[in-house]
Amino acid sequence: MVRYFAARLALGILVLWAAFTLSFLLLYLLPGDAAAVAAAGGGEGAADPAAVEALRAELGLDAPFHEQYLAALGGALVLDFGSSVQNGIPATEVLARALPSTATLAGAALVLSVVGGVGLAIVSNLVRSTWLRGILQSLPSLAIAVPTFWLGLLLLQVFSFQLGWVPAFGSTGFVGLILPALTLSIPTGAYLAQVLTRSLHETLARPFIEQAKAKGAGDTRILVRHALRNAALPTLTIGGVLVGQLLAGTVVTETVFSRDGVGRMIVTAVANRDIPLVMIAVVFAAVVFVVTNLIVDALYPLIDPRLTHSTRQQRPSSRRRTTPTLTPGLAPSEPADASKKGVPA
Repeated sequence: MVRYFAARLALGILVLWAAFTLSFLLLYLLPGDAAAVAAAGGGEGAADPAAVEALRAELGLDAPFHEQYLAALGGALVLDFGSSVQNGIPATEVLARALPSTATLAGAALVLSVVGGVGLAIVSNLVRSTWLRGILQSLPSLAIAVPTFWLGLLLLQVFSFQLGWVPAFGSTGFVGLILPALTLSIPTGAYLAQVLTRSLHETLARPFIEQAKAKGAGDTRILVRHALRNAALPTLTIGGVLVGQLLAGTVVTETVFSRDGVGRMIVTAVANRDIPLVMIAVVFAAVVFVVTNLIVDALYPLIDPRLTHSTRQQRPSSRRRTTPTLTPGLAPSEPADASKKGVPA
């Protein structure tokens, strides 16, 4: 297991490096000049060429690509991503200011996704009515197909503009968190419900479920106590991937609901070619993805101890293995000494 997690950690470091490198390359190839945008104050007017060149030299943008890349990579290794091109504030400080709002939104959406997705999967398997079961099991596909921005606008129109139950915009207060968290959680919960429903359907068809029914266990007990744990591994795997999707969804959600956070920071940084802010946002998202998948890998043996037992059985034995001697007329599993089997010499 130690070797397994060491390999996963090495793979995670490779993912972080690849994400950093690809993002830096894409930003370098994008048209436009970050120094010109900053010198013009973010507007569309032309900036003074001398001021642009001075700012390029100050930011190191006049250096060759490999020098810029190595300098940025060396700074990232010590968590120094430089300062924002637009306001001169260190990128780590800008991320620290935006992170609490996004973390609150993503955490609330994750809780709603798990509760709603798992609950829908369980209810759809317990319902006896065939047509109602079909309707419940078709809801995840519908929710996945709906674009996030359209869902957010629909919730705003119904619950804010028409009913007036919650505020339309804002980043403070529990009430202002309801609609953004709901918008972000519906597609994620739909993925979880879809995977868990299919996994429960396959698990309920296994022989040990028939044995539990023969012992007199009810449908609810069989589903919750026997089937749910065995069907949880695929759901846990897709759940680790969906955490990264939640962070990606905050970009759209925070824009629709005018919330401050990492998502809006990324949109503004990309528009202004603010490379330090974009790079720290990309690395942060990659770190969250890697750490989440490591946690998922650590939870596998807790849910299904057979995985640990299987790993131990697959370890090569430290004892010296001897190759059995094959005697004509004897099977390989039989001893080579024929006298022990009562066969005349």
